Amino acid sequence: MPEVSDIINIGFSFHQNGKLDDAMNAYEEALRMDDKNAEVYNLLGVLKLQQGDIDSAIEYVEKAISISPESYFFETLFQAYIRKGDYEKIAGKEDYVMKLFPENFSMLFNLGLAYKNLKQNKKAIMYYERALKIDPSSYQGWFNLAHLYSVEAEVNNAVSALKICNKIKPNDDETEYFLGIALMRMKDYKHGLKYFEKRIARTAALGIEKKTYPNKVREDNLWKGENIKDKTLLVYYEAGFGDVIMFSRFLPLAKKKCKKLIFICQKPLSQLFRENRQLGIDEIIDTFVPENMIEFDYHIPLLSIPNALGLSEKDIFVLSDGYLGIGSKQTEEAKEKYFNTDKIKIGIKWQGNTYYDSDRVIPAEKFVPLTQIENTQFYSFQTFEGSEETSKLEGVVDVGKDLVDFTQTAAALNNLELLICNDTSLAHLAGAMGIPTWVILPYEVNWRWHTDLSKCDWYDNVRLFRQKSIGDWNGVMEEIKGEIEKALQS
Repeated sequence: MPEVSDIINIGFSFHQNGKLDDAMNAYEEALRMDDKNAEVYNLLGVLKLQQGDIDSAIEYVEKAISISPESYFFETLFQAYIRKGDYEKIAGKEDYVMKLFPENFSMLFNLGLAYKNLKQNKKAIMYYERALKIDPSSYQGWFNLAHLYSVEAEVNNAVSALKICNKIKPNDDETEYFLGIALMRMKDYKHGLKYFEKRIARTAALGIEKKTYPNKVREDNLWKGENIKDKTLLVYYEAGFGDVIMFSRFLPLAKKKCKKLIFICQKPLSQLFRENRQLGIDEIIDTFVPENMIEFDYHIPLLSIPNALGLSEKDIFVLSDGYLGIGSKQTEEAKEKYFNTDKIKIGIKWQGNTYYDSDRVIPAEKFVPLTQIENTQFYSFQTFEGSEETSKLEGVVDVGKDLVDFTQTAAALNNLELLICNDTSLAHLAGAMGIPTWVILPYEVNWRWHTDLSKCDWYDNVRLFRQKSIGDWNGVMEEIKGEIEKALQS
């Protein structure tokens, strides 16, 4: 008669060869012979995890741990909780795990991961740091730690962690991109812009143009900042509307280097750029143009211009006092339609593209205390996704429903005393126009706002307000309400 160990070995052989049903039968037979065998319960947990039956996997591994709390049983359990997204359960094992396995890298790493996902950043940092003292070769440990350092504005530490990642995994695009982001956040643009070239948006933009103009967009005519005074330069957009508005300030610098500048931009922005000739754009393209109908000598993605020109902190914040405008006729038309009041006119927006970052979305009802301030009239600039929330704001005029492009939006903005909005393209448009703007930031701040939030380097007219803790919009709104009331009194 076979021993229990023989049955387990047979099951394990089936398991290794992917015969999961046969392995399951063997493991269950082993348990009928020995129902206190922790190893078999763990193997059943692993098998169920492979089959996607996470709840059964957890049940089996919990049983194994109750019999014998081995470290690798906890690893299986934590993987099941991670698959389920139940990080609370991992954190709930903290005291037990730390008592049994205080020097186990995997245990410490998983506790760090749990607290990272629970947005308890300080505890997550502590566990990652402890884990990396045990195994300093863990790329994922350093990478996760770098992210947490960045969220907590410990940017020097983030840069150091990412440099270690770069040594562990040299020439990795993702690592170098985030290193660039961290360096730029601490305003080291001289080095950060070089790594910023690894961004996905640039790769995508280059790929599109190479497919559109395969005989003209090549690596050998990618502009690197040299003087091309007798040549035509094609600049093409990448990323979102806000990035394009922000980086359009560098178009005049590119124009100084070439004879003719052609700019491919998104259609909602094209008319706005046509009306701002001071940017130096000779031709704007917002629809498909066949290759035989376009002529250019060099090309570059828009966000690569600062790197091509070798800009640093000393010269990157050009035109911070406004560089876009709109005609008085459009402004007057918008005034007659919406803004013909003696009250203080304040625009608001709470949501951008949630595909990129849901943390920037402010619940519309959080603006209610602001709208109740006397002698003010609030206007919603919310368009498309999120515009249905306007109905929650009594007395707020819905301008957003009529805004179809950035020219109309600019004309409406020109009638405001103040714009208050989340981190979105509207903030960049108002900033570029010189409109007084208060940008409400989540706790995790985008790189472009840097670490000193007492001022905005990109736009002199923009003021920054950040959450004091993750998810706390009420505290920000109380601060903003106090600032509005103070301004009205003075």
